[in-house]
Amino acid sequence: MNSNLVSPVGILGFGVEGQSTLRYLFREGVKEIVVMDKNPVTLPEVPAGINLKTFSGEGYLDGLKDCVTVVRSAGVYPMSQDLFKFQMNGGMMTSQIQLFLEQTKSAKVVGVTGTLGKGSTVSMVSHILDKCGKKNSIGGNFGVPALDLLEDETPDRISILELSSFQLMTLSVSPDVSIVLRVSTEHLDWHKSVEEYRDAKANLVRWQKRGDTCVYLADAEPTAKIASESPAGKKLSVSLAAGPSAGSGDAVIEGDTLTIGTDKLCLANCKVRGLYQLENMAAATLACTALGISVADAFKALETYETLPFRMEFKGEKNGIEFYNDSYATRPDATIAATGSMKRPFALILGGSEKNADFTELSQILVNERPNLKQVALIGATAERMLQSLQEAGLKVPATIYPTLEEAFADSLKIGQGGTVIMSPACASFGLFKNYKVRGQVFDKLVEEL
Repeated sequence: MNSNLVSPVGILGFGVEGQSTLRYLFREGVKEIVVMDKNPVTLPEVPAGINLKTFSGEGYLDGLKDCVTVVRSAGVYPMSQDLFKFQMNGGMMTSQIQLFLEQTKSAKVVGVTGTLGKGSTVSMVSHILDKCGKKNSIGGNFGVPALDLLEDETPDRISILELSSFQLMTLSVSPDVSIVLRVSTEHLDWHKSVEEYRDAKANLVRWQKRGDTCVYLADAEPTAKIASESPAGKKLSVSLAAGPSAGSGDAVIEGDTLTIGTDKLCLANCKVRGLYQLENMAAATLACTALGISVADAFKALETYETLPFRMEFKGEKNGIEFYNDSYATRPDATIAATGSMKRPFALILGGSEKNADFTELSQILVNERPNLKQVALIGATAERMLQSLQEAGLKVPATIYPTLEEAFADSLKIGQGGTVIMSPACASFGLFKNYKVRGQVFDKLVEEL
């Protein structure tokens, strides 16, 4: 049994991750287990000889009194008074990612964080490794829960983890290769401040060793600040030719071209759309060089990489109109990046559920820096607040609120031949849809039915 897990062991939060933790505890031979969740708990079959208690409903944290160690699921805020008391009384708190990093036998672990682009970058790293014949698996916030990766792990495998601020918040060990993408502001309905959010992200690099590698974006100030906390001996940066770092990075992006050393990758030769993807491609390539891949081989692989569903996904052209599905854009900065890639006149579908995001910068950029924006259709709980923000920024093009995506889509078709319709909502989907995937599927169906 793992020495870090002194019984009884509590599982705090019993969603997908918590259920994975339970399977791990069964494998580790832990006999005393306490499951705690605000929601009703449905247990799988429990092996003989295991004493398992459950606590749910309002008093679910009462289970802490029966625990010595607690494995916190990522969505459970770790700085609560109850958890503080638990630790002050000698209790130990850990997490899936902490346990994985402490126990992994992988050849290397790559960790990716940022506000934008995590999923794309993780899948790009995996795609490059696949094409270069290196065994790899994806887990964490993307793919399978991290502890599930331990089940079939081999020492020749590279593990790639997408890591959110929730997962990083209490971490005290860092991956061999860390990628810090653009970090702005997110999850302020969960984190107490922007500082706390960014401090959590810094745990990705804070505990690195001298022989490790840190890849970061030099022109994004919060990202560069996080990278400065890494003790890694090798730091590789991505910079924009026209950015504050004036193209001084190990990877340089100029227009639609990415240059690393003497190798160049042109977006026109790739299957992905969106200039902002070059940042993800640059970071993925630099990380792969730390894993023994040549830049030329990485670039060759990236030319065949296809975008993940609902991330600036090109859905084709019908009746002379191009369609892009960017349902995954649940934050204003994601929509800023997506609309910056629009070449034709475009109609934008915006809005969704309320996360108390600030729409000021998005509105100002749409009004002042997107001259080809011709109309806006708004949906969801944020529609009125977004419309007001756009009007305050001086919006001159038509903007209308609709009760459904179907009606917003129908309105957007007025863009006509030679135009583009893009759904990049800048908001989560709840209220109108179960999640961003369902919202994306509805958009896809509307395009198909044209």
